[in-house]
Amino acid sequence: MFAVHLSYLSISCNAALGQDLKFGHNSGVIHSGIYYKPGSLKAKLCVQGAALCYEYCDQKGIPYKRCGKLIVAVEQDEIPRLKALYERGLQNNVRDLKLIGAKEIKAKEPFCRGLMALDSPHTGIVNYKQVAQSYAEDFQEAGGTIFTDFEVTNMEMAKESSSESEDGKAVVLPSIYSIPGEEIYCQHIVTCAGLYSDRLSEISGCSPEPRIVPFRGDYLVLKPEKCYMVKGNIYPVPNPRFPFLGFHFTPRMDGSVWLGPNAVLAFKREGYRLFDFSTGDFLDAVTYRGPSGVRAQALDTDGNLVDDFVFDGGSGDIGSRVLHVRNAPSPAATSSLAIAKMIADEVKRRFEL
Repeated sequence: MFAVHLSYLSISCNAALGQDLKFGHNSGVIHSGIYYKPGSLKAKLCVQGAALCYEYCDQKGIPYKRCGKLIVAVEQDEIPRLKALYERGLQNNVRDLKLIGAKEIKAKEPFCRGLMALDSPHTGIVNYKQVAQSYAEDFQEAGGTIFTDFEVTNMEMAKESSSESEDGKAVVLPSIYSIPGEEIYCQHIVTCAGLYSDRLSEISGCSPEPRIVPFRGDYLVLKPEKCYMVKGNIYPVPNPRFPFLGFHFTPRMDGSVWLGPNAVLAFKREGYRLFDFSTGDFLDAVTYRGPSGVRAQALDTDGNLVDDFVFDGGSGDIGSRVLHVRNAPSPAATSSLAIAKMIADEVKRRFEL
């Protein structure tokens, strides 16, 4: 039994390890798949994942809003890029996309002005913390166990044979964090560690590349009395000089509206607050070769952004028993159920299950 959800390290002995259910630290957008290179895993998994996300929320009674999204061109030189996005979205099989003019923009968003916009009616919003908690409940109902505050600092082969393993061998995950001396034995490991994916890979004896360099995105919040001015997601046309989508207005399920994000170097891997600091995490970031001033989820050895999903393993007693999800960039929350299916298929193939 494998549970493959972001923020967990899932293993074949029906246990999932995680620090906390922190899936809610994102914009809450259900993306439609417009931006991504046609044929890439990001494009394919986003389109599939969005459909699965809506279906899952319907099945579980999780509220969402299919509020739509406008990508708005405000300068003439943005219009060719906007039209290129439209063509890309069509290639990615995004449903019901259309280009609209200034009057239609005002009709959809009365306080928004632009020359032309790309209208994506199936973009939505959801509270991903509720989604993650529902995933956890599904896992537990299927017989799985979730351990939180269980920091994995080492992986080693069991010194004695284990009855839980078909070949008599097992990997031990010892905890020295909140439950000193606690150990979990398992035959296979699937890691989905997000900000710590490079460190868990290195612990298992696999490659530390691509390296994670954390950048934090900060949002502004509209005053409550001004939230009526934004009905759906409003995005700018992406600037090709930057590897992110730009400041945008995002309505939230609680009725608030966020504006952002920026991209600033985080001094701690889970540095959600402005003054969070970890000496080790900061030194990892500033001593690693790579670009600065961008939101880098993963970097290769030459400092290039790794823009698509990366899955790998290793060799040897431990490495051959591990499947690492090394890079699952945005829109990984939207794509999570499609990613889970792909990982489950890869687990069956790689471990011959």
